[in-house]
Amino acid sequence: MINQKQASNFNWLLFGAILVISIIGVIVINSANHGQPKPFLRELYIKQIYWILLGLVAMSIAIAIDYRILSQHAYIIYILTVLALIYVVISGDSAYGARRWVHIGSLSIQISEFAKISLIIVLAKYFEPGKNQGQYILKDLWVPALLTSIIGLLIAIQPDLGTAIMIFLIFLVFITAIEINGVFLTKLFGTCILIAPLLWFFLRDYQKRRVMTLFNPEIDPLGAGYHSIQSKIAIGSGGFSGKGFFMGTQSRLNFLPEKHTDFIFSVFAEETGFVGVVLLLLIYLFIILKGLNIAFRAPDRFGLFLALGIVSSISFYILFNIGMTIGLFPITGLPLPLLSYGGSSLVTNFFALGLLLNIGMRRAIH
Repeated sequence: MINQKQASNFNWLLFGAILVISIIGVIVINSANHGQPKPFLRELYIKQIYWILLGLVAMSIAIAIDYRILSQHAYIIYILTVLALIYVVISGDSAYGARRWVHIGSLSIQISEFAKISLIIVLAKYFEPGKNQGQYILKDLWVPALLTSIIGLLIAIQPDLGTAIMIFLIFLVFITAIEINGVFLTKLFGTCILIAPLLWFFLRDYQKRRVMTLFNPEIDPLGAGYHSIQSKIAIGSGGFSGKGFFMGTQSRLNFLPEKHTDFIFSVFAEETGFVGVVLLLLIYLFIILKGLNIAFRAPDRFGLFLALGIVSSISFYILFNIGMTIGLFPITGLPLPLLSYGGSSLVTNFFALGLLLNIGMRRAIH
């Protein structure tokens, strides 16, 4: 439970920034689908409000509990997550050629979103005891590497390559944070860079086309390159001050695909322009810096690693989603945290940020 001193440490500015982006998301989702002939598209923003309310419940739970309880049950949480991912692979619901979802009543849940938090918790648990700087060596990493690989593989075969890459990047953040031997760390990153091109032979045809159109979208302007081309047109047409909400032509005329999920940033940029984009990025930056401050003032190593994992996950999603919309990264289907439509992503982020607020309330005072 929360005592009075901990409650006084609640970071209202961070909480406010989270709510601001979520509310902007509702407005942009409504704007993106305004005037669409299909009623369910016009009503998506209402569903997003319901998801935000459910997310606030999840955040309240994350704040109310002592986050150190998660350390005690980390491996149980991990095992349950792996079992859920196996169920998705075997019996999950398919859409757009991928098997990623399970239905619980009327809810469609994407387990891979929750798997990220599960991995962060179990890695934070594993590295909690700690060693002195530079004392970690290769044999200390095989267990966390195995834990990461199992979840990453189960997500990759759904297929969900974008989330699988995020899982791997979170692992890299952890092994960097434990202050592993510098020479070994350099060799590890060098090896990863050298073997990365081999992944090409494991990609599916549509994934290869996405990579190829990253360098030249005109190769397939009506196919794999279409998303990237229309996204950049939408962002560029926003100009300095934007066209205004409900006035974006690329979204209103349906030139921009996946406009309320993967490419919601493109809609936002077209309607608010350079000014709106800068303000949005500043709010995201504020959340990231506040998260890092919470991490480095955490009262224990588990809190430190848990907060670092959460901040790195959100940061990577922001980086790759926006990079995808402006043509710096291949199209991967990663949502923009708190802004994109999607219940699983939104509730997971609210819960994760609730844990971040929880750690901040129990922070070490220097």
